[in-house]
Amino acid sequence: MNLALWIAAGLLAAVALVGGITKTFVPKEKLAAHSGGEWTAQAGAGFVKTLGVLELLAAVGLVLPAVLGIAPVMVPVTAVCWVLLMVGAMITHGRLGQYALVMVNLVYLALAVFIAWGRFGLEPFVG
Repeated sequence: MNLALWIAAGLLAAVALVGGITKTFVPKEKLAAHSGGEWTAQAGAGFVKTLGVLELLAAVGLVLPAVLGIAPVMVPVTAVCWVLLMVGAMITHGRLGQYALVMVNLVYLALAVFIAWGRFGLEPFVG
């Protein structure tokens, strides 16, 4: 189970890293022009960049605390925060009729729930 939780955290951290870099460093107009990024047309540039920074923090929070052994409880806490972020993403994409993206967000949400459930209960990091 420990290995599965590490793999899930690594995959989710990679997703968060890519999404965070994109939202933080790609201009909002370019994001809005691509499939799946249409929601950024109605969002402020600061909001999009803030989401990007939150995703970058999530990428770090899903792995680094456990690797360094410093506050490893932040891994499941970060996973819970990711669940909240994905609920917002699912609502946003659902309102735009982007149901395929809602399903992708649901997969990411399920991974985060698995990490939170596993690290809070089944296989917590012991320090």
